[in-house]
Amino acid sequence: MTDLVPTTCMRCAVGCGHVQQVPDRGYGLESVRGDPGHPVNQGLACQRGISETATPDGEWLTRPLVREDGGLVPTTWDTALQHAADGLGTALADGGDSVAVLGSGQQTNEAAYALGKLARGGFGTRYYDANTTLCMASAVTAYYDAFGSDAPPPTYDDIPEAQRHVVWGANPAAAHPVMFRWIRQSAQRDDSELIVVDPVHSETAAAADHHVPLEPGGDLALARAVLARVIETDGVAEDFVAEATVGFDDLRTDFLDAAVAAEMAGVSMDDVDRLAAALEVPTLLYWGMGINQSVNGTAAAGALIDLCLATGNLRPGSGPFSLTGQANSMGTRVCSSKGTWPGHRPFTEADHRREVAEAWDVPVSRLPDEPGPGPVGIVDAIGDDVEAVYAVATNPVAGMPDAAHVRANLDDAFLVVQDAFHSETVDYADVVLPAATWGESEGTTINMERTVSRVRAATETPSGVRSDLTLIGQLADRLAPELFDGRPDPETVFDEFTALTAGTPADCSGISYDRLEAETAVRWPAPDADASGGYRYYGADGNAPDDVPPESVDATWSFDTQSGRARFSTGEARPLPEPTDETYPFTLTTARRPDAYNTGVRTREDGPPTARISPATAAAFAAELEARTDRETGDTERYARIVSRRASVTARLEADEAIPDGVVWLPIHHPEVNDLTLPDVDPRSNEPNFKQCAVRLEPPRERDVKAVTEASA
Repeated sequence: MTDLVPTTCMRCAVGCGHVQQVPDRGYGLESVRGDPGHPVNQGLACQRGISETATPDGEWLTRPLVREDGGLVPTTWDTALQHAADGLGTALADGGDSVAVLGSGQQTNEAAYALGKLARGGFGTRYYDANTTLCMASAVTAYYDAFGSDAPPPTYDDIPEAQRHVVWGANPAAAHPVMFRWIRQSAQRDDSELIVVDPVHSETAAAADHHVPLEPGGDLALARAVLARVIETDGVAEDFVAEATVGFDDLRTDFLDAAVAAEMAGVSMDDVDRLAAALEVPTLLYWGMGINQSVNGTAAAGALIDLCLATGNLRPGSGPFSLTGQANSMGTRVCSSKGTWPGHRPFTEADHRREVAEAWDVPVSRLPDEPGPGPVGIVDAIGDDVEAVYAVATNPVAGMPDAAHVRANLDDAFLVVQDAFHSETVDYADVVLPAATWGESEGTTINMERTVSRVRAATETPSGVRSDLTLIGQLADRLAPELFDGRPDPETVFDEFTALTAGTPADCSGISYDRLEAETAVRWPAPDADASGGYRYYGADGNAPDDVPPESVDATWSFDTQSGRARFSTGEARPLPEPTDETYPFTLTTARRPDAYNTGVRTREDGPPTARISPATAAAFAAELEARTDRETGDTERYARIVSRRASVTARLEADEAIPDGVVWLPIHHPEVNDLTLPDVDPRSNEPNFKQCAVRLEPPRERDVKAVTEASA
């Protein structure tokens, strides 16, 4: 029997350790299971992480492809790489901004760092982003507003210590099963409680002690109602606020009455009081895409942080904890030069740009002085500034809003797609570069609580496939030959990245492959070989000293702000960009299914998406469907056309009491769903408003029902 190879699961951002076993003969993975020696999960693992690593669905890419006579045809590696370099190079002749680069939270740190180095230091483009902006940018912006730096203060170690767990606009039971097990175990103690705030009665809400079903888009109003109630009931931690924060007096004087704000959010005052009371004891307040993916995402995330600040819930066992969806979203933010330079060096400061330019040995004038417009803005720039696009481990055709617009623009660009699986974006490519996936990759990743651990290859890379890092280096050889010192290998790139973070808020300079070999995982900030970060901002080194009691906050707090204090937010609600009306009377929201993976490339389902609606909505619409659907299909399934102002999608209908009246729920994983969504973004984070758009239900056309039933057969 072959040896077991330890690695880190790249399915979600919990960062569970896995062990992989290769078969005695042949290619692939014989088995995958949780690693009992990994400090993050101690042997726990979810079935999806295991199955999507060992036996993923989807069509593997196994040979490089180029477009000829309108179709993609197999070719040699030299031909594919040269064709990619020629197309990108032709665009670069018109300036660095003529090439856009789209990265991913599914890459290793090493590949993400190298891609950012090529995009920013080799091409000099400001049109570079990763799909983490589609899910985490609003939380990131709110963290910077409050604390002066990115990443949640708490860690997994704080979950057992919390007495209240408030999950707001997230469904960790579906998206982060191992983490949710810890939350649920803690909440089951006699002195603990789980409260879920969500328009939908999700899997997480079903396990909660209490569910607060607010109106879609009502998050900011509800958070302000809760804070108003905290103020009205003398629940403010006045000493902490005075000693460790700024801006609360301004916020306090400009508040709506709690009852008025509660009515705006569509909740009762009993629910507001329950949430306010929860914050009287150590509380972890988690949130996810239901908060972030909104034109009010930054303001709403900031309002949740305000709740923690006002009630003193910013010490071990409590605090604001954003839940990350992409496996290495945190690593992408730390190392990829997307929103900041490596180590969270700010784009806007000339000294940091100069240090990065010196480390990369490129002219400082080549480095952009702002991070760019985000993925939606990048797509909009195609045909104007942007002539060519290099997309790595991402599927914008299915994953971005208003997908028909994305398809049309990408069709007009020279497109290089680098991926492990055939995605919808591959169909628009001029060059396809098959990349290694999880069991074939070497490097590191960073989970949502800042823990760095190794990703190891258990099996050889097939002959028609190369690693992301190798391919980035080979394109750099042709387009920016002096950028890398020889062919980049993971450990050398990791050492370069960590050295560049020395002295920064996200200092990883004390982490090395040797240290990870010895300790398995290390949490940043880690400025030296003995340091490993804990709860952020608490204590001079990020951890509370043993001899300082928690109530002595004046001696134990330090934030990365000019004043050294945490800042309350001032965000105000913007109107939803597409409210319902008589023509489009329903609100569409999108979310994860427990058994599906991102845009579905590893968990393909046949047939149309399933739209969940309330029984009352189903009953009201049944009269229109009975005469058409039953006669046309001959079965008991019912279909409808879901129509937005941008497109229509035929969906299978499912009546579900978990969905509130007036809401249509669709999974994010189906490639047609984002034809419906709208591209409006949060003005500060550039994160799209995925969670609310206006739709109507129509009876399906005969040809649509026939097509979807044949696809499902």
